[in-house]
Amino acid sequence: MSPAVLSIWAVIGLIAGWGFHRIADRGTGVPPQVPWLQPLALFLVACIMFGTAWSTRRTIEQDPRRLSPHQAVNRLVLARACAYVGALAAGVYIGYAVSWLGVNSSDIAGQRVFRSACAGVAGILVVVGGVLLERACRVPPKDDEP
Repeated sequence: MSPAVLSIWAVIGLIAGWGFHRIADRGTGVPPQVPWLQPLALFLVACIMFGTAWSTRRTIEQDPRRLSPHQAVNRLVLARACAYVGALAAGVYIGYAVSWLGVNSSDIAGQRVFRSACAGVAGILVVVGGVLLERACRVPPKDDEP
């Protein structure tokens, strides 16, 4: 997985998150808050990715035959999809948090910055878990010795 592609997804998300605050502010006058469920859901996905990466790495190191080829491909596809979506989500939430910096409105702006930043960090953890799972799916080369 190319870091450049992940960076592009993150930048697209960053621009979208920053622009979302501006558009929502003009449309309804009250931009939405980020509930705690969103960062928690991303954190749960990150935990699942880390656990699957650890399990896959362990299986391949002990006995690569226990992991069938279609299971490895499924995990690889899951890893890439989660890494891309995690990069996009991290960008959106961090962009939304940055758009609230410097806004002088009581606790609401501070809450939105903190919750969005938490969701952005959780998105980054999803990316790291996806990359680790993708690397765990690599099968070591076979030895030609008897």
